[in-house]
Amino acid sequence: MNIIDLRSDTVTKPTADVRAAMATAKVGDDVFGEDPTVNKLQEIVAEMLGKERALFVPSGTMANQIALQCHTQPGDEVICDENSHVYNYEGGAPALLSGVQIHPLPGQRGVITPEQIRSALRPPDHHFARSRLVVLENTHNRAGGAIFPLEEIKTIHNLSKQTGLKMHLDGARLWNAHVATGTPLSEYGRYFDSINVCLSKGLGAPVGSLIVGSSAFIEKAHRARKIFGGGMRQVGILAAAGLFVIKNHIERLAIDHKHARYLGEALNELKGVSVDLQATCTNIVIADFKAGGHFAAKVAELLKEQNILSIPFGEYKIRFVTHLDISEQNIQIAVEKIQKIYRQL
Repeated sequence: MNIIDLRSDTVTKPTADVRAAMATAKVGDDVFGEDPTVNKLQEIVAEMLGKERALFVPSGTMANQIALQCHTQPGDEVICDENSHVYNYEGGAPALLSGVQIHPLPGQRGVITPEQIRSALRPPDHHFARSRLVVLENTHNRAGGAIFPLEEIKTIHNLSKQTGLKMHLDGARLWNAHVATGTPLSEYGRYFDSINVCLSKGLGAPVGSLIVGSSAFIEKAHRARKIFGGGMRQVGILAAAGLFVIKNHIERLAIDHKHARYLGEALNELKGVSVDLQATCTNIVIADFKAGGHFAAKVAELLKEQNILSIPFGEYKIRFVTHLDISEQNIQIAVEKIQKIYRQL
């Protein structure tokens, strides 16, 4: 039975080459800073993003929450898009772990503007929380893999300098934005105080993310990682996978983007199905079945019966994500089955 798993790019399995790299990794105690493979990975990723240092952590959620912990004080306020991962999918961690409140703004395809942010800033009055941090997401998950325009990032950066705000980038899929636009990773790095990048999504490593920033920031991040239970020991076994994928799997993301575009265009041709093709420029496709009156849960279940896995993304929307375990043939089969199922609805 051939399962075509389009639920997420986190479902990828380590390739034989990744497993070999893991099996031969040199290791040490990372809590003591003695794992050579982790140290090498951190140095390379920091350099790629143009930052002084990096820290290897178990997950993107931990990386984001470390950033919030280090950039804020309890009672501060964090500004972000209302559909951002840090607001919707991290279990209320900002309030629980750092004692901050979120100020969500209605973005357009995940993009919030400098004007919106300026309007959201709290007055210097004891009645209000202190506006302290802006979190952007690139690419944007709930916006269908949309890319946050670099020029807009620059203007928000200028605003942050004027107002004393810190900036964090949830760049779990920043690799995809880099490949789709050709923008150097270091160029993105210029405009943020910290960035989270994930190894276990499109790149296909089994575990891990990194958070990058200044040396002073990473010193704080080390303590936050320890507090959050993220200190690991001979974790070079995992870091070796990260080293392999950042060397070998970044440029191939263009294949995933091509597959997603093909899928999105095919879905958009179905009567009663809508895909925002302007947002579909990386590896995520969000199909809206509302015009046809079909509930996402029902459509997803019918797809599952045909060995195609997807995720309902609300009452009428379904998310499909392409990745390195999905071939061109898989996408063609998926399109044919979706078309057949939809004609029978």
